Amino acid sequence: MGNSALKAHLETAQKTGVFQLTGKGLTEFPEDLQKLTSNLRTIDLSNNKIELLPPLIGKFSFLKSLALNNNKLTALPEELCKLKKLETLHLNGNHLRQLPAAFGQLSALKTLSLSGNQLRTVPTQLSGLRHLDVVDLSKNQIQNVPDTVGELQAIELNLNQNQISQISTQISHCPRLKVLRLEENCLELSMLPQSILSDSQISLLAVEGNLFEIKKLRELEGYDKYMERFTATKKKFA
Repeated sequence: MGNSALKAHLETAQKTGVFQLTGKGLTEFPEDLQKLTSNLRTIDLSNNKIELLPPLIGKFSFLKSLALNNNKLTALPEELCKLKKLETLHLNGNHLRQLPAAFGQLSALKTLSLSGNQLRTVPTQLSGLRHLDVVDLSKNQIQNVPDTVGELQAIELNLNQNQISQISTQISHCPRLKVLRLEENCLELSMLPQSILSDSQISLLAVEGNLFEIKKLRELEGYDKYMERFTATKKKFA
């Protein structure tokens, strides 16, 4: 992509606050963007070949949405955590193994998509985020869900297509969790905490494709309580 094309994109971005450059084979984050640190609200660089996010990302203090789906990121810089206005972060289809230590400082974050990465656990940093609505950690290599999940504020947690065989009972203490997706994992029925059914806010539990038959779930103590929540929620959205 030539410089003139990039220049045109920058001029548009200056007016609109949106910089979108997807599927152009970019191998690095466009340095010229730093001229627009106070303009940009949205950056979308999905479907490129970017391997590194430079520290200058921390200067985009008004950024609300950042999308870098389907790139080649293996790590994120700590500077990313300075984006106090960031509400949406899409990083699906990269090679991320962990999140920066200070990730919990992204205090405005509502939507986080990390599907198709190489995470091995539910990042503990997520527990500090007070406004999270949706967390997508599907298609990673997560094997267990740790105790810290009990502090997660999300409304929906997607853990489909991982390798989960253990879940902390703390998950039933999540104050806002309504939707829990655990399809296509390695769960035995005995490893599914019954408190999810009997004593949580969860009103949609998706567990197809694990190591038990769905009809066995209905025999568990607490299933009736779960169905009450499930039905009440369905009525609300009907």
